[in-house]
Formats: sequence, C-alpha cells, structure tokens
Amino acid sequence: MRRTLIDNEIEAKFQKDGYVEVPFLTTDEVEMLKAYYFDSLKDSGGNLGPEDEKHKSNQEITYDFTFIDKNSDYKQQVYDMITSAFMNRVDGYLDNYRPIIANFIRKKEDGGEVPLHQNWAFADEYKCATVSIWCPLVDSNKQNGTLEVVPGSHKRYGEVRGPMIKSELLGIQAEIIDKYMQPIETKAGNAVILDDSIVHYSSPNQTDGLRLAIQLILIPKEEKSIHFHMDLAKDRSTVEVLEVDTDFYMKFNPWKKPPEDVKRIKSFKYEPFDMTIEEFGAKLKKPRFDEQVPQSWWRKVRSKIARA
Repeated sequence: MRRTLIDNEIEAKFQKDGYVEVPFLTTDEVEMLKAYYFDSLKDSGGNLGPEDEKHKSNQEITYDFTFIDKNSDYKQQVYDMITSAFMNRVDGYLDNYRPIIANFIRKKEDGGEVPLHQNWAFADEYKCATVSIWCPLVDSNKQNGTLEVVPGSHKRYGEVRGPMIKSELLGIQAEIIDKYMQPIETKAGNAVILDDSIVHYSSPNQTDGLRLAIQLILIPKEEKSIHFHMDLAKDRSTVEVLEVDTDFYMKFNPWKKPPEDVKRIKSFKYEPFDMTIEEFGAKLKKPRFDEQVPQSWWRKVRSKIARA
C-alpha cells in the first residue's frame, strides 16, 4: 500500500482511523476565502438537480455545492483559486498528490443535511488511498452540521462506488448514524483529511449562522483517475470503468451520462446488494478489502487499468 501522508505519526493514525485532523489555514486565509466565496457568487449558475438531467429522484439538495453548479466556468474558477492558493499547504502533508475536484460547501439555516455516504472511487484503492480535505471556514460543531465519520470504516464497504451505483448501506443509514457515527467538532481553518472510502455524514445546520467549508479531492500523482458508471436505463448490473481527468469533473454532475468520447477501460457485472446492521458491525472488525486478494472481476479491471 502506498503511503498517503508524509509524517509517520499522522500516517499511522490515518491508516488506523481513516482520517486525521490537522492545522491548515491561518485566520487571514479563512477570512479571505469567505470573502472570495461571497464575491464570486455573482458567477454561479445555481445548483443542478436530478430534474436538470431528466432523472427521476426524490432527492432534495438543501446545500450549495460547487460541484453541482450549473456554470462549469464558475466551477473551474473555484478550482483554480483554491488549488493555486493552497497546494503548497497540501504538499506539506500529502505524499505527492494532485487535486481533481475543489468545492465550496455551504449549508443554509435549518437545512443542508448530507446523507450518509462514501465518496466515489477515484483511483485503484487496492494500490492507494484517494483523499478529501475538508476545511470549515467557521467553527464547526454538531449544532451547525459538522462532518461526522465512522472511525475505521474506510476500505471495508463499497468497493464499487459511483453516482448511480446503489450502496449496500442505503437501507441501514439511520442505524449507522445512531450507533456508530462520531461528530468532528473543530475550529475554522483546521482540516480533516479523510480517506474517500470512509463512511461519513453531516446533519442539518440548526443554527442561524454561516456554515461554510472548502473541500479538495486528491489522488496520487502517478495514478490514473477512474470513474465507475452504471447506466440505469440500459443495464442495472453492468458497471463501466472510465478513465477521466479534471476536465471531466468540471463538466460532469451526479445525474449526467458521461460523454461518449470518454475512454472506456472495461465493463464488468456487478449486482448491488443490501447489508444488515449486524453485517456492518461485523465487517467493521474484519480486515480492509485492500488487505485481501481482490475478487476476480476486480483483478481483471485492475489489469486493464494498468495497461490503459
């Protein structure tokens, strides 16, 4: 397994828990980012939703999220600003990583719940960890909907993760939140570096104050970025593995079909399944999937990725 963080002590904690909390921004940088966010809103196109892509869903988005902005130029602007300003800080923690997505996340008052989930898979997770850096721009706590995680849940669930692929945890979200979720209460400017496969959640902002954060998603510089796509209208048991880049994410959203000219590495059969809360608890104590021999379909995918 490739190392993720440069500092040995922080790396050991990350591998054990799936996340670490570190100092990241100065007070002046926090204020600069908040000012930039509000100054740049004039360029935002507003949030996309399932209906914009003619996708039937009862999902309601109650937070502002740069990734689903209708204006791809605005997404690029935010990406350029955040990455150019803070990659030196990132390089002080991460061992040779590159950004692929950058976001502002703003929860409005009395809203903004982010359902329990794992981030998408962005690279071959048997070889490395891809990470999200989550950095609140205000003091973050349970009342205003801070990030919550299940410690140690990284690389134990959801080997195949993409926007249209049903998670095995879907039917037990409420039970996981009640039994296992731990809030991370932290100061503005601190950052949480988390493995993208960790199970996490955030509750609504129950205050009348600002709840604003930045997020950067990064992968090792030497790794190809991949995307798992399932076309629900065509076949609900076939997953395509796409080779993508940062530009793909600038123009993509969770409900959009990938363009035809994106490189298809391989497709494989995958049947989504449901897990019980008892199975969840048992698997939390077992070895991670990257500590085991990959299943046959995944070995074939990995071989294709390596040759692509």
